[in-house]
Amino acid sequence: MAPSLIDHLVEYRGIESHYTDAWGKPATIAPSTKNKLLSVMGYEVDDLDKLQSQVEDDAKKVWLTPLNPVQVLRQGETFQVALRLPIELVNDSFTCVLTIEQGESLSHSLVPTDGQLINVADIDGVEFQEYLLELPLNLPLGYHQLALQIDGDELASMRVIMAPLSCYKPQTLLSGNKVWGLSVQLYCLRSETNWGVGDFSDLAYLVEKVAKQGAHFVGLNPIHALYPANPEACSPYGPSSRRWLNFIYIDVTNLHGYQTETTQQLVNAPGFQQELQAARQSELVDYATVTFLKLQALSSIFDYQNTQYLSKNTKQNKAFKVFIEEGGESLQTLAVYDALQESLAAQGKPAWGWPVFPHELSDFHKPAVATFTKKNAKRVKFFLWLQWQAALQLAAVNEVAVANNMCIGLYRDLAVGVSEGSAEIWGNKDLYCTNASVGAPPDILGPLGQNWGLPPMDPEKLYTQQYQPIIDLFSANMRATGALRIDHVMALLRLWWVVKGDSAKQGGYVYYPVDDLLAILALESHKNQSLVIGEDLGTVPDEIRDKLADNGVYSYRVFFFEQAKDGGFYSPSHYPTQSMSTLTTHDMPTLSGYWHCDDLELGKELGLYPTAEILASLYDSRHENKQAILDTLHGHHSVGDEVGHDVNFVAMSKALNFGMQLHMAGGSSELLSLQLEDWLQMDKPVNIPGTFKEYPNWQRKLTQNLQDVFSDPVLNELALGLTEARKNASQ
Repeated sequence: MAPSLIDHLVEYRGIESHYTDAWGKPATIAPSTKNKLLSVMGYEVDDLDKLQSQVEDDAKKVWLTPLNPVQVLRQGETFQVALRLPIELVNDSFTCVLTIEQGESLSHSLVPTDGQLINVADIDGVEFQEYLLELPLNLPLGYHQLALQIDGDELASMRVIMAPLSCYKPQTLLSGNKVWGLSVQLYCLRSETNWGVGDFSDLAYLVEKVAKQGAHFVGLNPIHALYPANPEACSPYGPSSRRWLNFIYIDVTNLHGYQTETTQQLVNAPGFQQELQAARQSELVDYATVTFLKLQALSSIFDYQNTQYLSKNTKQNKAFKVFIEEGGESLQTLAVYDALQESLAAQGKPAWGWPVFPHELSDFHKPAVATFTKKNAKRVKFFLWLQWQAALQLAAVNEVAVANNMCIGLYRDLAVGVSEGSAEIWGNKDLYCTNASVGAPPDILGPLGQNWGLPPMDPEKLYTQQYQPIIDLFSANMRATGALRIDHVMALLRLWWVVKGDSAKQGGYVYYPVDDLLAILALESHKNQSLVIGEDLGTVPDEIRDKLADNGVYSYRVFFFEQAKDGGFYSPSHYPTQSMSTLTTHDMPTLSGYWHCDDLELGKELGLYPTAEILASLYDSRHENKQAILDTLHGHHSVGDEVGHDVNFVAMSKALNFGMQLHMAGGSSELLSLQLEDWLQMDKPVNIPGTFKEYPNWQRKLTQNLQDVFSDPVLNELALGLTEARKNASQ
């Protein structure tokens, strides 16, 4: 009985038993792993009686709920609903009232037995029947609410989502044009005015300059909210909330109130200026110092604005209140969390995240948290204000892109999850399986597998919450941008779950409702007029690639991974049109680093390779790949004779670097993304996957100020060459 029940649950909860690994070989998930995955989902797998009772209770809950929580439809599909009722009600007359997103109501009367009987069950001695009924209601695109009424009383309700067939695409691309842009880590940007970390004013400057060179987008690392009270937790891929912004990117000097005497006395004090200059000059972002300095200055500016505007009936206060109202509980959760974490840290108490908070403060909805919020209302308001200011400055950058006629403008990056100690989990623990983490099985980038320390959403809970968390994520990250890149887009189909205490190799895949999630993505894409790019690297099943393409999601094509079986590199002219091509990513070495094998040397120093034989094979493979790259570059006349033909005698040079970039610009991908690091011929990576403290991930700055980059005639010539190559590729 136990194996049968376990097998049923494994299938019901979408746990995969077999998959194809990154090398194309079949792999099997161990039975013990499947049991552990069910356990972290809340099932009592070690007690058959309890498990049987859980399964029966779950089934009972479904039968006692007349309508499903949510139903997702695509344009052109027939609107059908499943209705579950006790047998004594199935011949009664009901009214379905559909309230569409725009406010209009539509109604339809029905008798359940007029539909198709699809299931029956006995619940505590009462027979229940389930019918499939067609509703002749015309639904526009959007989020709607269906209420089931009998004699004027509401018996049940459900969300109904009507989505377009595919994601939004700007007219420039529909007309056959091919465009290029730069991808940057915002914190990396140097300038003559920032405070030791790139900010939104730097970004506006960058957008304007590259737009004038012919670029149509600037891609960003995730700019999600991190931890003001724990600035060393700086990975953009381990955020506190993916709906809100990292306040560190606010340009303090651009806020109304910065010029007040109080703030000027603060920032011009010798000690403040000394720390500020040190942060500017550091080769690495000093997150602790930058955060400390910005919070001081921002607190001073907030005090001024709070007195002048935000405690009175002013237009600024009205706008602020609208922002807070629209942000809802999610925004309130983050602000309270930031204030609480700051308070605990100031008292010297453990504060890295909610798992170490005092028990009475370990959940947003606890009474003690409400008490804290009331007592610390002004500081909570300060953190709400930070989010408002960050949103305003990001929107201003978007306006620069619009003013410069960029067909995309900014594109943001949506991280695959939030870290364990995040505000997002603190505010909605039911949604997350906190005894597991997502990651990746062993692949080319990570031969030991990867554990990212990000608790996964429970797909069943996501469904019962009517997909609201994922709707909010897509909507928030598409706001004030022209495109969204979804990191590890395979997460829409399946995620590699690793149970706490296990190695990444011991994980297993859990499936998600991919068709529903893609439909919501398409709907939000049209609502926000945002193109969607899916980072489909690593272990990628054909199923998700096909679904992404059909849904208008752009594939992600990295030159170094586009190899034929004979080792040769595919010409970029053979890449899918509906793709964004690139040479490198934030998880890979720069062009210089790749060519000189700096990444392999770093990996050796950091112990990333299990054996000397594996490392030696990687060196041999790199040598062969570099020769194949030279062959393809010369074969396509992308480089001249100043670049040699024999890899043994060719070092990385400007001619080779720029030649590779122009080689990609002639390709068939509609989008081409290039790294600003490669324009500057930098050698150090921003991130080494599989490392934590061993390497200063997410801290390395650019080697030049933005002002110097855009006054360099050589780089300007490269940019104009890219624009011309893209135009030629469009013809």
